[in-house]
Amino acid sequence: MTKPSGGRALSTILWELSADTRRERIAISDLLVALGDRATGALIFIFAFPNVLPTPPGTSTILGAPLIFLAAQLMLGRAPWLPALVANRSMTRSDFSSLVRRILPWLQRAEGLLRPRLASFTLPPMEYVVGLLSLLLAVLLVLPIPLGNVLPALAISLMALGVLERDGLWVLSGLTVSVAAVFVVYGVLFAMVKATWYFFTQVL
Repeated sequence: MTKPSGGRALSTILWELSADTRRERIAISDLLVALGDRATGALIFIFAFPNVLPTPPGTSTILGAPLIFLAAQLMLGRAPWLPALVANRSMTRSDFSSLVRRILPWLQRAEGLLRPRLASFTLPPMEYVVGLLSLLLAVLLVLPIPLGNVLPALAISLMALGVLERDGLWVLSGLTVSVAAVFVVYGVLFAMVKATWYFFTQVL
């Protein structure tokens, strides 16, 4: 099971936070506190995975900013930290609950499969490589590329859970998906550039 804080599963922490009726809003800083000393991997997953699912336009741009900060810190081996401008961003508890309900079934299935193995792929210096690759993919994620966010988000999510639970097999799976993501995004960009060039040279 994924246990980012106090031995509790990540799914449990998210559910408890979403069900806390004392809160009117949930800020990113609340997540940092709730997730404890393993917040980096957990938060990277939280900000990346919603982009795998159908979401309103612009979602990847909103979630991408904290994702870039966190991936950079994983790359540098630093404790999770976000500037106040990002950490103080919040959403209503009902919106957060809706988001958690969408994530939870997938996360709980993953928690049943994750276990410590191939640990060398989840520890420094490989952990820093994962951070660097997640940073590059996060940059791709925020670009307005049609259908260009699903594979980068999936790759980041797999690697984040792998690092969080020290499951090297999941990290390797994420690395494989990241290669596919780069090829797909490159193909989409190439097609967009080619279509634009054709429009300006042949249509206009």
